Amino acid sequence: MDKVCILTDSSAQFPAPSFPGIELVNVIPLHVQILDHRFMEGKGLKSHELPTTPNDGDNPKVSPPTVDEFRRAFNQLGKLYKEIVVITLSHDLNPAIKNASKASKGVQGFNTVRLIDSQSTAVGLGLLVQAAAKAAVEGADGDAIQQLMRDIIPKVYSLFSVEGLTYMHHSGYLGKAQAIIGEKEGIMPLIVFDNGKLMATQKIRNYRNMVDILHEYICEFTDLLHIGIVQGVPPFEQETRALRERINSTFPAIPISEHIIGTALATIIGPRSLGLFIMEK
Repeated sequence: MDKVCILTDSSAQFPAPSFPGIELVNVIPLHVQILDHRFMEGKGLKSHELPTTPNDGDNPKVSPPTVDEFRRAFNQLGKLYKEIVVITLSHDLNPAIKNASKASKGVQGFNTVRLIDSQSTAVGLGLLVQAAAKAAVEGADGDAIQQLMRDIIPKVYSLFSVEGLTYMHHSGYLGKAQAIIGEKEGIMPLIVFDNGKLMATQKIRNYRNMVDILHEYICEFTDLLHIGIVQGVPPFEQETRALRERINSTFPAIPISEHIIGTALATIIGPRSLGLFIMEK
């Protein structure tokens, strides 16, 4: 029986297609509900298929893996590994970590389940999982990986420009009137993850201003490990290209990955978003 494995949820986006310890990483899907249809993330529904603006009738929602789904995953992995390290998206975005906690109490045998709230999602979560997998393949046990995550989580930052204010309303972050008026007036707020919570910081005047602010945000950091660009659908091709060129000019040695927004995150903040995930050394 191997020592430790990593279990994460399907909102994770990995900057590297292959990385040390990838064979130890397992993914449990979130669920996206739209109208009367329920999809596992990554199967049957893509972010570009979400409505530009959700109406009260369709109101897309993201549901966590159920307690039974987590329990089945734990029991299956428990046959192969002594320890299971669970790293999920922020509890403020989705209660996956709560269901994992409930399921862990019924794990059979002598397996240990360690629960970690990433306080992030998408590329931020993917970077953390990659670091955990690397540590695991190098021989770290669950306790050491848990401590590593405590050290790294505060070094992951994100900033998003959001157009889908009605999505933010349906996700519980904005009032209905505020969201409707904001969309009509073309307001694009900037949001950050602050201790795992989505927080609005300021408003963007136009797309050029958006690129300026995202670049200025990156320039606040001096010791970067990775920059992940997540763009919405339809894509911000011109803005993403301009942002990439500025990053390459300012930080020519820092690796950059580019991603299309995942279905779960698009359902929470809207598919028409552009953002950054940054990890410090």
